[in-house]
Order: sequence, then C-alpha cells, then structure tokens
Amino acid sequence: MKELYLKLHQIQSEIRGLAKDKKAHNYDYVTGNKLLSVLKPLMEEHKLILKQEIVSIENTRMDYTLVQQKWSKVDGKNVSEDAIKNKSEILSKVMMRFTWIDCETGQEDVNLFGSNGMNDWDKGVGSALTYGERYFLLKYFHIPTDQDDIDNPDRKGKEKTPAEPKKPAEPKKMVAFTEKEIKIVKGKIIACKNVSELTNLYNSDVRIKTDKDLLQDIKNRKEDL
Repeated sequence: MKELYLKLHQIQSEIRGLAKDKKAHNYDYVTGNKLLSVLKPLMEEHKLILKQEIVSIENTRMDYTLVQQKWSKVDGKNVSEDAIKNKSEILSKVMMRFTWIDCETGQEDVNLFGSNGMNDWDKGVGSALTYGERYFLLKYFHIPTDQDDIDNPDRKGKEKTPAEPKKPAEPKKMVAFTEKEIKIVKGKIIACKNVSELTNLYNSDVRIKTDKDLLQDIKNRKEDL
C-alpha cells in the first residue's frame, strides 16, 4: 500500500487550494467541474483511478408547501397576496464506496461515504451522487471548504437585520410672511401685467394661498386686468 499512499500524498501536496467559482443561495462553492479539472490530470499522471460504487439507496418522498408573494395592480395600487404552491420532491440517501486503484501496482484503498440529495423525482439520486463525489474528494484531500461546508452556519451569508420601519415625516410648519415680505408680494401683484403672471405668482408660494389680504389683492388685480 506504500506506493499508492505516496501517490495520493503527492496529489494532496500539489493542490494548494481552489478558489470558489460559483455562487448559489447566497454562498460560494467549488463546482465539481473545477475540482475534477484539477484532480484528473494529477490522477492520470500518477496512474490512479477512482472507482465509484453505490452500496445502497433510500428514497423518501418529501411534500411541502411554498408560499410566494405575488404582486398585482388594483385600482392603480400595488397589492400583494400570498401564492401557495404544493410541491413534492425525492430525498435520496445514497451510501457509496470509493476505491482508489493504483494501475501500476494493483493496490487499492477502499472508502465508504454517504450523501443526500433532494430534487425532482428523477434527479434525487443524481444530486446525491454528484454531491457525494465532490465532497468525498474535497474532504479526502483536505481542501479547505469552510464557507462551503453544509455545517457552517454562515454558509448562507449573514442574516440581514430587518430595517426599522421609517417614521412618517412630520409636516413642516408654515412660517408666516413678515411685514417686509408682504410688502414685496403686494408690489409683485401690482406689477403683474396679465392673468398668467398673476397665476404664476399665486402658485409660487403656498403662504399666499392662506393669506386673506393677499388673496383679496390678487382678486382685485385680476379684475383690473
């Protein structure tokens, strides 16, 4: 077995680390394609093959309900409602046997490994096999996968703290015209040459609309025009 273990150790020493190349469900992970693209040339170089066998399969039907928020427009307003969808998938628990074989010496190293996969009816076993192969290789060669580990509570990213509801803005208090400002507005009213200018002045400051004297002046000026 010495020759086989020396070759496996050589492969382990040549893998310095793998950058995560895919993101899903808010966490990064190393894909099986990237892992095999690094390992396979090393296995061929050292004349090693990895035989994968299924020891047992246990399938369990999983029924659950999805609640999704659906938005629609009612009377010009966005209204949300919960859309409920019933879904069924297959949880496949697969026990596998991975055997390293040295093609030069015939030496073998046998390892049992379990994996779960849940997917649509025809994909549960495939998901478990793909997941099992990837994690067996990652763990066998001690490739760091802290953020990728299923047991890492931070793998889905930091939970976002719910934002505090915004308090409605307090209405701004209206500051009354000063005597000087009233004189200026009155002068502008007199200076208006047509109704259009008078209307623009009326809409230029909300305080004009609440001042009875100025409103009367505008009315009088309008009659003059």
